[in-house]
Amino acid sequence: MNSQGQPSVEWAVVGSDIGPLLLAATGQGLVSVVFHADGPVREKALGRLRDRLGATPVESATGRLAEPIRMLSAYFAGGLREFRLPLDWSLSSGFNRQVLRELAAGVSYGTVVGYGDLAERVGQPRAAQAVGVAMGSNPLPVVVPCHRVVESGGGLGGFGGGLETKRRLLALEGVLPEPLF
Repeated sequence: MNSQGQPSVEWAVVGSDIGPLLLAATGQGLVSVVFHADGPVREKALGRLRDRLGATPVESATGRLAEPIRMLSAYFAGGLREFRLPLDWSLSSGFNRQVLRELAAGVSYGTVVGYGDLAERVGQPRAAQAVGVAMGSNPLPVVVPCHRVVESGGGLGGFGGGLETKRRLLALEGVLPEPLF
């Protein structure tokens, strides 16, 4: 909360192996990770955060975001396999939140899970398509590893950050071979 009693949101854009990422945190924890966070994408994301959280985001990489930034850097350097961060789930609810929490807790670094398998894990075995919708709604990609959810036939499935980003994250984790060029 700020001095006027409103929730406060801190944000920063950090470079990564998959391009600039916008990170945002509230007093509860990391609330948002946005891919390809150059000018227009960054401005749109900040507007959505302001509208959904009822707070004007303030740029700061030293407060609440210092630890998430350190962990992401370690992850991309190959030295971190699990994000142990407080997360603010307020941008997700219902079935989507249930699926994302199961993904975060139950699908570890270097492994993948099918959409249908994840649906079964949350007690909805026929909800594979709904799991796909939940992955598309993930406000915390990379940290909540939606890139680890793939099609049962071996296809990559979709990905909000683009399939090349998904391939690179899976290669980083050793699931796919590194591209030759």
